[in-house]
Amino acid sequence: QEQLVESGGGLVQPGESLTLSCATSGLTLDHWYIGWFRQAPGKEREGVACINGGGGSTIYGDSVKGRFSISVDGAKNLVYLQLNSLKPEDTANYFCAAGEVATLRESLYDFWGQGTQVTVSS
Repeated sequence: QEQLVESGGGLVQPGESLTLSCATSGLTLDHWYIGWFRQAPGKEREGVACINGGGGSTIYGDSVKGRFSISVDGAKNLVYLQLNSLKPEDTANYFCAAGEVATLRESLYDFWGQGTQVTVSS
């Protein structure tokens, strides 16, 4: 059974960094694209980053380019999202998901985790 579990969220101050992890199981990671998405209260879910599960090609949303970085540890079946220079507007519930194409369109992802909350506040 395919499963994705996020961890690493928390409360940080503006300008600080955070690393989120997405633990995958029940799927062959290098056969999938893993995306990170976020949803703030009252807002639509937004695509943040995507990576080929075998590593290599990445896509980033415009609002996080240059600040966030996605990576894969295939040996551990983990996908990371490094969040740097965090801003209050980055506050959201962050989700990882598995899909078959490289995209930030959430409708094209098949399996989702439950999310981890990131709050950026002074």
